[in-house]
Amino acid sequence: QVQLVESGGGLVLTGGSLRLSCAASARIFSHYFMGWFRQAPGKEREFVAASRRSGVSALYTDSVKGRFTISRDNAKNTMYLQMSSLKPEDTAVYYCGATGSEPTEAAGYDYWGQGTQVTVSS
Repeated sequence: QVQLVESGGGLVLTGGSLRLSCAASARIFSHYFMGWFRQAPGKEREFVAASRRSGVSALYTDSVKGRFTISRDNAKNTMYLQMSSLKPEDTAVYYCGATGSEPTEAAGYDYWGQGTQVTVSS
């Protein structure tokens, strides 16, 4: 059973933009937080951004502030990550997940998607 599915990854030049989507089941999307993480080869899964169920507040890791924007459409059970001014260091597999606890820690997430590859070339 696939309950979270990421899409929108691809190859982009430095300075370009991509929008990632995460489609979830209604039950999973009802978790208090939905979040985005990324993982580069040989590195740990890294927090990127998270959004409350209400969409009122959002959290971002420092390296993406001002460049990435998280949003959600609760009616469609879909979360988005708009990525702009992309840099080579943004290259990673991006994962969406759901948690009812601490949103910045990967260990707190109950569900994960399969990931979508983002590659930024110079």
